[in-house]
Amino acid sequence: MPTGLKINSDPAKANIVLLCAPYDRTASFRKGAVNGPAAIVSSLKYQMETYDRVTESMPSPSRKVALRELKYLNRCSPAAMVARVKREYAQLLDHGAFVLLLGGEHSVSTGAFQALASRRDARQITVCQIDAHFDLRPDDSDYSVAAPHGIYAHSTPMRRAHELGFKCVHIGVRAYAKSEMDYARRNGHAVFEWGKGAAPDPAEIIRTIPTDQVYLTVDVDGIDPAHMPATGTPVQGGLEWYYTLDLLSELFRRREVVGADVVEVAPRPFDVLTEYGAAQLCYTMLALRETRGGRPRLPRMRRR
Repeated sequence: MPTGLKINSDPAKANIVLLCAPYDRTASFRKGAVNGPAAIVSSLKYQMETYDRVTESMPSPSRKVALRELKYLNRCSPAAMVARVKREYAQLLDHGAFVLLLGGEHSVSTGAFQALASRRDARQITVCQIDAHFDLRPDDSDYSVAAPHGIYAHSTPMRRAHELGFKCVHIGVRAYAKSEMDYARRNGHAVFEWGKGAAPDPAEIIRTIPTDQVYLTVDVDGIDPAHMPATGTPVQGGLEWYYTLDLLSELFRRREVVGADVVEVAPRPFDVLTEYGAAQLCYTMLALRETRGGRPRLPRMRRR
């Protein structure tokens, strides 16, 4: 039987912290991402096989893993939520932890970006985004006309990241406003749009990352909904499962991943595929980080 991820440490002493940010107040289509972190953690604790077959490795016996949940976060305004995530994330960074943020909608990532920028030079870090959307809007006033949530809506985190000084690489985009594509091009972002020809070799993507340090943000709607159906704004197409693992292997081998998040899991009844898949991505990320990428043992899949 699976033995799962061992939660064995206090956050102040851990070298890995799962920071749960259950929030979906600005969700514009299907809500439910507030329940995503708990569902991912449950799969991590009770459904993961200890052996990671991507890296062909077992967890280090010295690995100290902690869980920190931001309770009642969904009662906060978007601005208050971002401030709270920033504060908690920064404290964990000060303890020397690698923080794996679990959302919640994508707006929670803005708090992580702010915390990271407060502790490091954002100009030396690239935010590498897997997502069906750019999330480069200045705010949500163009589609939430009656009651906009403002600059911290779930469609804005990559705009906030760029404003903080981070470089940006977008992978899997296939639903966006023209103004977002214009903004990305005008500001020199690397863009890998899906559904227009064959998917690029992962090494091609890695070559466009201009910094050694990377923050990885994974909105699960960036992955094909055949693999990740339970999300707030699903879009047909997207990254295939084994392609995603291949890309993560290349990323962790060739760059230093200083932080990561997995967001927009919105669990639905009688279907656990998405939270299990998100948990597997988290578990494999931690294994890749321990082995600094390991070796991609899985067969390379045919590019579409």
